[in-house]
Amino acid sequence: MDSLLNVKGQSELFGCSKNTGEVMNHSYLPKHVASLQTSFFKRSLRYSSSRANARRHLISEGRNTEPKDSPLPKLPQRSPWYLDTAYSIFAKRPTRPFPPPFVSYPSGSFSDPLTTHNRPRLRQAEVDGQLLRGITNGDDAIIIDGQNFLAVNDGVGAWAQKERGHAALWSRLIAHYWAAEAEKAFRNPEKAESDGRTPSLDELDTVKYLENAFSRTKDVTNFGKENEIMGTTTASSALLHHKSPDEPVVLATSLGDCAIMVIRPRNESMIYKSKEDWHWFDCPRQLGTNSPDTPTKNSFMDRVDVEEGDIVLCLSDGVTDNLWEEEITEWIGHAMKKWKANEKEAEDGIVYVARTIMNAAREIALDPYAGSPYMSRAVDEGLAAEGGKLDDISVVLGMVKRHKT
Repeated sequence: MDSLLNVKGQSELFGCSKNTGEVMNHSYLPKHVASLQTSFFKRSLRYSSSRANARRHLISEGRNTEPKDSPLPKLPQRSPWYLDTAYSIFAKRPTRPFPPPFVSYPSGSFSDPLTTHNRPRLRQAEVDGQLLRGITNGDDAIIIDGQNFLAVNDGVGAWAQKERGHAALWSRLIAHYWAAEAEKAFRNPEKAESDGRTPSLDELDTVKYLENAFSRTKDVTNFGKENEIMGTTTASSALLHHKSPDEPVVLATSLGDCAIMVIRPRNESMIYKSKEDWHWFDCPRQLGTNSPDTPTKNSFMDRVDVEEGDIVLCLSDGVTDNLWEEEITEWIGHAMKKWKANEKEAEDGIVYVARTIMNAAREIALDPYAGSPYMSRAVDEGLAAEGGKLDDISVVLGMVKRHKT
C-alpha cells in the first residue's frame, strides 16, 4: 500500500490506496479477464536475471523471527499441537530507520537491509526497554511467536510522505503487542483448564488482543499533537489451539486485505481463506491515524478446524495481488511434493515451501506483462492496468504438527 487517499471531501483522512501507479504498466484491457487465471505451470519467467539479482539483497527467509540471543522468556508448550514454521519476504525498497525515540541496532550485513531493523528497542520507561518482536519488511511486519502464533501486518507506505509518518513502525508495534497479548493469555494461571495445562479455546479472544495492541501502539506513538508518529496498517494473525487433544483449531483474525489461508496438501485444496475488507477499491480497512476502523468493529475472527499436515499461511497483499488462490494452492502442492521427494532444492523443507510462494509472487510482481488478480480488479473498476503489482511480499506459514508423547 503506497499512496495517500486523494478524493475530494476525503483527502488525507488516512493513508489508503495501494496506488495503481505501482502496477508495472498501463494499457487498455477488455472487461473479460477470465483467461488471465492461468495455471502456474503456464507462467513464464519474463523478467531479466539482472533485474532479479538487483533486488536479491531485499530477500530474507528463515524458520522464526526471534534472534538467537533474544531475552524474551520462552513460553512453556501447553498444547499437543504446534506449527513447524517458516517465512520468506521481499521488500520493494529498503526499510526506513525508525524515528526517535525508537532506536535501531546496526545491521549485521551491509548487503541485507532487512536485518537493520529486526531489533529496534523501545526506550520509553513504560515498556521497560523491551525488544520489539518480529521483523520489518519494507512497510510490512511479520512475526512467528513461539510455536503457535503467526502474524503479518501491512503498513500504508504513503505515510512516508508525511514529516512524522512511519507506517512500518505502526505495523511492527501492533504485531509486537498483539503477540505479547496472545502470549499473556497462555501465561494466565487463572484461565487454566482443570488439567492445568492451557486456557480453553472459548477463553481466547484474538480480537480483544488486537484491540489492546492497537491501544498500546497509539499510546507509545503519541508525544503530543506536534510530535505524534503517524501511520496505518492492516493486520492478520493465526493462533493454533485445540478444542480437545485430538482436535486442533486455528483462530484466524484479520482486518483489511492481508490474507489467512489454510491449505490441505494431501488433496491440494484450500479449506479456508479469510475475508478481505475494503472501504473501496484499493483502500482496505486499516488501523491507525485518522482511520475510523477499530478491531472491535471491523475485524473478523474465524475458528478453522485443521488436521495434522495442514499448512497455515499469513500473507500480505503483495502475494494475493499477484497470485490467484488456485495458484497459491498449486504452488504449495508443488513444493510439498519436491520436499517429500527429498529433492536437493527443497532440502530446507518448510522454508522451501515459504520461498516457493514468495518467488512465485515476486515473479509476477516484476513482470510488466503478466496477468494478476490486482490487474483483474483494476480492470473491473474501469482502470487501465497491466502487469504485476510491485509491493512488499510477506509469506509466513506453519505446518500443523502433533508433539510426540
